[in-house]
Amino acid sequence: DRQTLVAVLQFLRRSNLRESEEILRREARLLGDDLGGSVATVATSSPGVAAVAAVPPGKGEARGTAESVPPPGGNPRTGESVCCSQPRGLSVMLACKGAVVVEDQPDVSAVLSAYNQQGDPTLYEEYYSGLKHFIECSLDCHRAELSQLFYPLFVHMYLELVYNQHESEAKSFFERFHGDQECYYQDDLRVLSSLTKKEHMKGNETMLDFRTSKFVLRISRDSYQLLKRHLQEKQNNQIWNIVQEHLYIDIFDGMPRSKQQIDAMVGSLAGEAKREANKAKVFFGLLKEPEFDVPLDDEDEEGENEEGKPKKKKPKKDNVGSKSKKQDPNAPPQNRIPLPELKDSDKLDKVMNMKEAARRVRLGPECLPSICFYTFLNAYQGLTAVDITDDSSMIVGGFADSTVRVWSVTPKKLRSVKTAADLSLIDKESDDVLERIMDEKTASELKILYGHSGPVYGTSFSPDRNYLLSCSEDGTVRLWSLQTFTCLVGYKGHNYPVWDTQFSPYGYYFVSGGHDRVARLWATDHYQPLRIFAGHLADVTCTRFHPNSNYIATGSADRTIRLWDVLNGNCVRIFTGHKGPIHSLAFSPNGRFLATGATDGRVLLWDIGHGLMVGELKGHTDTIYALRFSRDGEILASGSMDNTVRLWDAVKAFEDLETDDFTTATGHINLPENSQDLLLGTYMTKSTPVVHLHFTRRNLLLAAGAYSSQ
Repeated sequence: DRQTLVAVLQFLRRSNLRESEEILRREARLLGDDLGGSVATVATSSPGVAAVAAVPPGKGEARGTAESVPPPGGNPRTGESVCCSQPRGLSVMLACKGAVVVEDQPDVSAVLSAYNQQGDPTLYEEYYSGLKHFIECSLDCHRAELSQLFYPLFVHMYLELVYNQHESEAKSFFERFHGDQECYYQDDLRVLSSLTKKEHMKGNETMLDFRTSKFVLRISRDSYQLLKRHLQEKQNNQIWNIVQEHLYIDIFDGMPRSKQQIDAMVGSLAGEAKREANKAKVFFGLLKEPEFDVPLDDEDEEGENEEGKPKKKKPKKDNVGSKSKKQDPNAPPQNRIPLPELKDSDKLDKVMNMKEAARRVRLGPECLPSICFYTFLNAYQGLTAVDITDDSSMIVGGFADSTVRVWSVTPKKLRSVKTAADLSLIDKESDDVLERIMDEKTASELKILYGHSGPVYGTSFSPDRNYLLSCSEDGTVRLWSLQTFTCLVGYKGHNYPVWDTQFSPYGYYFVSGGHDRVARLWATDHYQPLRIFAGHLADVTCTRFHPNSNYIATGSADRTIRLWDVLNGNCVRIFTGHKGPIHSLAFSPNGRFLATGATDGRVLLWDIGHGLMVGELKGHTDTIYALRFSRDGEILASGSMDNTVRLWDAVKAFEDLETDDFTTATGHINLPENSQDLLLGTYMTKSTPVVHLHFTRRNLLLAAGAYSSQ
């Protein structure tokens, strides 16, 4: 192939490899087109690396694994280099097979333009239908796995036609095959169908994603060999080039996966996660609670409670003591990330929390929580976010008219601190100084905070209830004081709307995620972010801190969930399986599991330690905007746009999990056929979508949403 040869010779000359260049010229003259002898594909045994070296023939054989030797009878130029995320310079031999080279072209990078091609545009339909026929006629066990190829190949072949300005062929190709794609790609196909000219492709984000990120397919070795043999027998280079250039095939040894197992895991913008992505160790255990004495006043407890309660209380008391002494083996080191010191008020709050915990209702299938629903009536401003304080004393709403409204939901009114002049008159030594600094004249049930210049999409109270975060379409995150009800800081880092923000369970740190596809970690006293978590291919729609504050989960419109390490900013887990943008995340109280909800109406459950999907809860018929575990983790509550709250049996969902090494290694997950036996109850509202859920310290479930009249 003269064009390829020219490109390689230019590359060798630029790299001052004169001797290799001479040998290659001599060899090429002798053998004409066959460059098989002069190229050795060095495929390292670890997936993810492939390099190509020009080796003088005779002086070096193809090194590496057996896979790097081209199969007899196949095309000698396509030695197998699966899983290749090649360095651009070295991948000349693989990438420029489909390239057009101008003789005097000085720069090889022009040769590597992703969609330049030499294939006959009229044959694309024939190539695709040939492959389709082959896959549909293959054995059942391989068919399900190989069918994963349809969608990425369809997109890349269509884009190649559009890029090379074969508009009528592209249109006909799209119309003929778009109906064959899986239903969960419909939204992506709608975007694709609007790209009919080369110019459309330039600024389009979806296309940039598709061209820059390799689509990941997980296929068993047997199915892969079958595909490779077919493509080489048919000399179907066009499809083989796309497989090499744009797909990352993660090959595993073992049984092929069933259609059901594959369907559970696929559906994201870039295919599945590579298995390597979920191998890193995650410290999902909880940090040790600081030790201090808990005065549990038995007298008033006995007076208030029925006979049943004191019995429950005594083991609880031991629990509090023993919990703080034993270190969780899966927990991160206490000082892995610096956490704020406990103030006296925090200790007081912890004591209150433990007292409340002593009166907590033990939930389960036989004992479901009561649900108290806060309906925002006449919310003409458009309710866009809700949060409730940990002690359930305040509720905040973010609205589309750019206001943030804070309500007290206890008889205690919201009061601001007195003015500086009045404060100077107070006796600072008196016992009730904290009461005296509050100005009674300002007491009211509702405070409205003005400052944003666009809809407020996320709100979060600090654990100590002194601060409130809000994030908005205006690209800022604001920190408000709940002592003065004024804005303290505006954090500017995102250039586009910020969809969600959340305080760390220990305060001080917070996370935000937005339309710019990144999540940022902040500290309240720094005006620049401490970490930027980049990797999602679309908007970061929701963010959540792990209970030990060492990790952050982000859900995205690219239909994946990622878990990030706060310490070093690395992505340690990628979870794929949702068929629509993710809108809610919840960690279980023990830190081992993550529940996620999306526009596909499914709740998926993940084992963080093993990096596996362990459950799927079906029942909702619309986007799930709220997920929350009860305080002890027995029940998972989900709230949706379908106007229902559903309660699920979390204990049953997580018991007897099959997380053996084989499952972890290959992703052969076995989900129960029916999630209905995990559903404990469905509670309808009249016409109120559920946007927030919260369990009080005694396990009463609070839900919130705005009444919609339609």
